[in-house]
Amino acid sequence: MIAKKANYHQQIIKHLYFAGSLSCAELSILIKKSVPLTAKVLNELMESDFVLETGLAESTGGRRAQKYELNAGQVYIIAVAMDQLITRVAILDMHHNFVGDVKKIELKLANNPNALTEIISNIQGFIKASGISKEKFAGIGISMPGFIDVKKGINYSFLKTLHGESINACIENALKIPVLIDNDSSIIALTELKMGRARGKKNAMVINVGWGVGLGMILNAELYRGQNGFAGEFSHIPMFNNNKLCSCGKTGCLETETSLQVLIEKAKEGLKGGRLSGLAKDFPTGHYETDYEMIIDAALKGDQFAVELFSDAGYNIGRGIAILIHLLNPEIVILSGLGAFAGKMWEAPIQQALNKHCIPRLAENTVIEVSKLGYNAALYGAAALVMENKTIDYHPHSEKHKQKKILLIK
Repeated sequence: MIAKKANYHQQIIKHLYFAGSLSCAELSILIKKSVPLTAKVLNELMESDFVLETGLAESTGGRRAQKYELNAGQVYIIAVAMDQLITRVAILDMHHNFVGDVKKIELKLANNPNALTEIISNIQGFIKASGISKEKFAGIGISMPGFIDVKKGINYSFLKTLHGESINACIENALKIPVLIDNDSSIIALTELKMGRARGKKNAMVINVGWGVGLGMILNAELYRGQNGFAGEFSHIPMFNNNKLCSCGKTGCLETETSLQVLIEKAKEGLKGGRLSGLAKDFPTGHYETDYEMIIDAALKGDQFAVELFSDAGYNIGRGIAILIHLLNPEIVILSGLGAFAGKMWEAPIQQALNKHCIPRLAENTVIEVSKLGYNAALYGAAALVMENKTIDYHPHSEKHKQKKILLIK
């Protein structure tokens, strides 16, 4: 019975985390338990200061329902968003707010045997600088590129560990906080499903435009991972006879004409070849994110060369999306990740590609949108990964409740 009750607490905590604010009746439906039982569990969570009353819902003609939400500062999550070049570390509260600044670290993962040690050191320093006690952290969620076995905690592409130890175990042993890892594109898709434009959608494709071009697939309202968890390697669809070597070792992959690294390289080549542009004279700076932002800024100011760069990449991404639409017939395709900074500049060339390469009857009912969560989708998703998969110790750390020992399902 105690274990069952703990499970009800966990379900309510997770639903409130993702929804923000819900009534007892709404929670009752979501956890599939009676209103009296749901009310009892809510009262216990309020006694523990984990849940707060937030006022009455809007009237629908009858009695106005009381709404509830999580206490924002009762527990925190450490979110780590990694890509091949940049790692960001943040602390989020129970209302998805960033606590303090996001730390940005330039860290190349490829051929870097010290990458994992550097990550652990940076997270350790970040926690210490925050002044928040380790007991207040529900866990560490890490979004990273590569072929990842979520169950084993292994990244077959980056972050090799000694003696076959999992990445999770390495970090947990050093920091004494539970750790979960997942592929960055899967995490971004989870974010869109739980709190973004894919919420309430049955079938959605989430394109992670970054230094590669990843894909998270939502099928039948669930994240689809494939047989071995490696589904969604959109970057490596062979599409071009360009003899360009891809990071996967093959040639002609979608990534070789569409990644943001390729965008920067083409900008450098164009300027060197005499293309006129308003890009600053110090381009490239050698800092990838800065260089990408400079191209966006130039394009938004109407710079013809910069606009062409996005048009070419967007058109080729659109060709890839046409394949997805033919195979999976999604309701919506969402452009997310670092590439979302470019906003609507992607939409016209992608639509042009769909007009040319997609059967109209299939394409006409698929919506193409740029994510509102943008670059922070991976950080929100890393936090969501913790909330989705870890049991939260909901008893507070105040003296008032120290004697309360609540059995939790691990």
